[in-house]
Amino acid sequence: MARSIYFHSLGCRLNQAEVEGIARRFAAAGWTVVRDPVQADLCVVNTCAVTAQAERKTRHLLNALHRANPTARIAAIGCLATLEPQRLSAVDGVAWVVPNGEKDRVGEIVTGQEVPAPSFATAPLLRTRAFVKVQDGCDNRCTYCVVWRLRGPARSRPLEEVVAEVQTLTQAGCQEAVLTGVNLGGYGRDLGLEGGLRRLVETILARTDLPRLRLSSLEPWDVSAPFFDLWAEPRLCRQIHLPLQSGCDATLRRMGRRITVERYARLVEAARAAIPGLALTTDVIVGFPGEDEAAHEESLAFIRRMGFARLHVFPFSPRPGTPAARMTGQVPLPVRRERARQMGVLGARLAQSFQQRFVGQEMMVLWERRQSGGLWRGLTDNYIRVVTRSTGDLSNSLVPTRLVSARESVLVGEVAW
Repeated sequence: MARSIYFHSLGCRLNQAEVEGIARRFAAAGWTVVRDPVQADLCVVNTCAVTAQAERKTRHLLNALHRANPTARIAAIGCLATLEPQRLSAVDGVAWVVPNGEKDRVGEIVTGQEVPAPSFATAPLLRTRAFVKVQDGCDNRCTYCVVWRLRGPARSRPLEEVVAEVQTLTQAGCQEAVLTGVNLGGYGRDLGLEGGLRRLVETILARTDLPRLRLSSLEPWDVSAPFFDLWAEPRLCRQIHLPLQSGCDATLRRMGRRITVERYARLVEAARAAIPGLALTTDVIVGFPGEDEAAHEESLAFIRRMGFARLHVFPFSPRPGTPAARMTGQVPLPVRRERARQMGVLGARLAQSFQQRFVGQEMMVLWERRQSGGLWRGLTDNYIRVVTRSTGDLSNSLVPTRLVSARESVLVGEVAW
């Protein structure tokens, strides 16, 4: 039986969390998880369908894996496998197409025998930062989004199960856990758990020894000012990803977003007042149907005023079966691309401005890996990428580091041993 396996995830942090969970199962069952697909007997790809570009990247990756290792069998799992199973099954080398509803059974499907979840005592650590899936599915109906169709209604994992997983990862040496979900801010509603995400965060911090806890994306209508009191605990990373999507109220209404720019700005003000040094990051869609030049300029102006630490910019991509794909006023692709370029330029300036504020300070950096050329890469709790040169092994170490200068999209640090 094949015993070496390669994993790759595209798209969101939830996809990464799922891949890590599946990889731990295979590793605990005796498989060797390899970093190079050429060494693998089996490749598992967690696919993405959030945009047309994500679909193209998925198909390109599957073709590249087959060219690199024609003898390896490939399992394409996840969102694109749910949306376009027949198209993926026709890709050379793809032996299995596993939709989201069957993803937990991928081990059984590809091996013909059960690959049970590892016990809490034996689950191996695969990364310095672990992504922990706490919730799946979504009950929101943003007009551009296909994800709720592909992942179904909101479903939360039991609180005790999540806490036990985090403590196990901590005991295995994990320095940071990132809580993920399609709609993380709605954690626990389906369980009848009042203040679900807050209770989960408080319980993890109280009952585990995890050095750093990070939250992934939170919809702005799922949190309010009192939620930010949680950051009085320094182990909670000072980064909040709060998707905006547009800085124009008219566009937000067409998107089905349950927020206005005024309410969003008040929420940002409350977060920054409670969390000094906060990195506020966001998602922005440009060229949404009906967005004229004035609406685009309005969005640019609002985003500039918010001073985000990082923007994830997406030109609008019509997804099959969504209301936005059928709307009138579709923006021509060249215009969408130009608006994405403009928003990207603004995002780069905002990121540089945010990073520059911390030059000269000493901060704790979680060092993750050494790049080619000998530079180590690490991350501050407020999501600043840092590089340094060191002959020592910094991997998986949380070390005080002086941030001495800025270089492109990173800061250069000097480790304070």
